[in-house]
Formats: sequence, structure tokens, C-alpha cells
Amino acid sequence: MNFKHLRYFWTVAKAGGVMRAGEQLHTSPQTLSGQIKQLEEWLGHDLFRKRGRGLELTSEGRVALGYAEQIFALGDELEKSVRLSRGQVKPLEFRVGVADSIAKSVAYHLLEPALGMPQQVHMTCQEGKFPELIAQLSLHKLDLVLADEPVSKKIGVKAFNHPLGTSGMSFLCAPGLRAELQGDFPQCLQGAPMLIQGPMSSVRQQLDHWFNKYQLQPRLVGEFDDSALMNAFGREGRGVFTSPTVLDDETTAQFGVEVIGRSSELVEEFFAISVERRITHPCVAAITKAAKADLFGK
Repeated sequence: MNFKHLRYFWTVAKAGGVMRAGEQLHTSPQTLSGQIKQLEEWLGHDLFRKRGRGLELTSEGRVALGYAEQIFALGDELEKSVRLSRGQVKPLEFRVGVADSIAKSVAYHLLEPALGMPQQVHMTCQEGKFPELIAQLSLHKLDLVLADEPVSKKIGVKAFNHPLGTSGMSFLCAPGLRAELQGDFPQCLQGAPMLIQGPMSSVRQQLDHWFNKYQLQPRLVGEFDDSALMNAFGREGRGVFTSPTVLDDETTAQFGVEVIGRSSELVEEFFAISVERRITHPCVAAITKAAKADLFGK
């Protein structure tokens, strides 16, 4: 395929006509029409049909335009990625996925060391469900996945778990709600409105067992996959909620809530998951080192 012909076709389609496209390309309409005709012959289909004084795309033309958009977008991306100004240093690309079950504050503290390195870093961060992120990691679309559960060998993906640390869990609520709770912790949770993680969360499974162990039956108000949303409801006094103990100072200051109790039996684990058995990516190395020394080493 002659990509010059494709560029002419794309310009005519975007401009809405040969005359306007010719002005943009500083090319005569006759030349444009001839080049597009060659592309149509090569593809075996008409890409335009006349409509009044103008042109409209055929069904094949719409398909071709979609591919042309992707091709030229990738070309622009390639140019931005490879071509650098003289003396400019190419940033280190770091693509990371964060499981949506991880608290946003924890994710920030884990990722922040990557941007604090002397080397310039361009970080692309996306949030998603754990299985979906692991699938992207296996296809090398991600350099790292942060999660609160390890990847299982049963799923058949070649990936390695790098433990970052653990934290006990704290129970928090708004001051107004705390005044309504009866008794000491954990008995004060009996019948109390409760905001908890979704059923697929590793913490949720522990909570269910913990409640059964202490024969507690809180009143379940809401279940959340997004911890930030759960915390927002907790801030407004809608229920007691849990958060990693390592974030107590930050959570109480940010949301204006109080810690009503802590449990070392409830443990949230955090993992950096990569396709590397031995960590070589500088950003992953910085994250694992800082997590063990600072966030969870306190």
C-alpha cells in the first residue's frame, strides 16, 4: 500500500471534499483525485460517492477511514516517542496497573518513589480488576501490578509476587456516629451501621470470619469495590469502615474521622507483581525498596 495515497484519502475525508483538502495539502484537486483513484483500485472498492456537490464515504470508505485514523495516530505516537530534541533525555516508561481493591492513599505512597528517582519517568497508571490487570501484565502491556493478593500459579500466567509489606486494619467512623455506639471495641460494632469491602476482596473474607469469631452482627449498610468511595460515605457518618492501620494519621486528618479500634488479626498484604523473577526495572526496584523501608517498615 502507498501510504501517501492513504494520507490523501484521509485528508479528503476529514476536509469533506477534494477542493478543501487540496488547499490544505497545497495540491491540485486533479492530483488528489488521481491518487485516491489509485488507492481505490488497489483496495478493489470505491471509497467515496458523489452527493450533491460534495463527496461522502461509502461503507468501505468508512472502514478505511477508521484504519487510517489508527495508522496515523500510531505514527504520531511513534514520532513523539522516538524523536527527541537535541540534548533531551528520553523519559523512562513505566506502565503500572493498580487493583481497585487497594486504597488510593496506599497506591500513592507505593508509587510515589518511582517519580522521585533522579531519572525522568513517564508513568502510565491504570486501575482495574485484578484478573484483568494480570492478563495485561502477561501480554507485556504493563510493567507492574500492585495488588492486595498474590497471583496464583493455578492461572497459568508467568508472573512473580514480590511482597511489599503488611498492615493490620483499623475501624473508623465519624465523631457523631462514634457517640451513638454502645460499649467498648469490638462489642460496639454489634448492630452498628457498617461499610465494608466487596465480596471479592481479600479483606472482606477476613472480616466475615472475624465477625463470626467475635459473634458480632453489624448492620451492613453498603459494600464497595472502591475504597475511596467507602471512605467518603464513612466521612459523612453513614457507617463504620476499615482502613489499613499504616494510614491512620492520614485517614483521620483527611476525613475527619476517629479510630474506634484496631485488629492485628485482620491483615492486608500488598504485592508488586511483575514478569521478572529478579527485579531489574528501576521504578519497580524503587517501589519495593521504599515500601519495605518506609511505608511498612515504620
